[in-house]
Amino acid sequence: MTNPSSPITAVQLLEVAPEYAGQRIDNFLRTQLKGVPKTLIYRILRKGEVRVNKGRIKPEYKLQAGDIVRVPPLRLAERDEPAPLAQGLLDRLEASIVFEDKALIVINKPAGIAVHGGSGLNFGVIEAFRQLRPDAKELELVHRLDRDTSGLLMIAKKRSMLRHLHAELRGDGVDKRYMALVRGHWATAKKQVNAPLLKNTLRSGERMVEVNDEGKEALTIFRVLRRFGEFATLIEAKPVTGRTHQIRVHALHAGHAIAGDSKYGDEDFTREIRDAGGKRLFLHAYALRVPLPDGGELQLEAPVDEMWARTLERLGA
Repeated sequence: MTNPSSPITAVQLLEVAPEYAGQRIDNFLRTQLKGVPKTLIYRILRKGEVRVNKGRIKPEYKLQAGDIVRVPPLRLAERDEPAPLAQGLLDRLEASIVFEDKALIVINKPAGIAVHGGSGLNFGVIEAFRQLRPDAKELELVHRLDRDTSGLLMIAKKRSMLRHLHAELRGDGVDKRYMALVRGHWATAKKQVNAPLLKNTLRSGERMVEVNDEGKEALTIFRVLRRFGEFATLIEAKPVTGRTHQIRVHALHAGHAIAGDSKYGDEDFTREIRDAGGKRLFLHAYALRVPLPDGGELQLEAPVDEMWARTLERLGA
């Protein structure tokens, strides 16, 4: 039931600035209407209460510079406000920052933290940083990492940086390198996996990806970094394309499951790595090279966590 004492906003007319051109109306409203629950934003869009240039639009409408967006009066139920996140998590993410300037934040994301809320989670990295940087009104994820993957993750503080990095990601501008611990002896001669990937959603709602000729082309370049006898190999993976779960599925396709991978892994191998203290997915985005808008270049490396380092020490002993 709506709380009658909840504040009601006035009708708002928002003019779309050039830097928001091309953005979907739903994403635009989520950044403009701070404190308004997502469910309410989608409800007013669905009911046609949001008008652009006096006409009705769909939630996937892409804005153009100069559009006038009319937002109806909104009753803000305080209890729907996102709860402040636990200080421990905020401190951990603040400590994970490896680079920050006025347009970009790069963190070394810990394993086990989702990049955004959803699927039963009410928070993720992006929600946390919106609390940590309340003055940065345009914070957006540049790309994603799976929840259980650790490593370098870019968050744009300005729309101009977001657009620049998206263009570089679509081309070959961004160089991302991952480390993975895989089962068995990865042959030095196995330098790439070129296999199309198809996304499936299971009845449970879980997303699974498989090598399938009907899928999208996908290419990963691999290199051996260190061997642990015939038991395991530490490899570097460079995804040339950016498909969901690409490295995990390509490693499996090559016959070498990644340690700790609950979706595509090998239970026996994962158990043996767990016994050595490795209770995580052994996939880490460790190196990043990014061209900057001013013509410079950002080069970053992120160390693995203590658990990863200790596990490899035990395997090598």
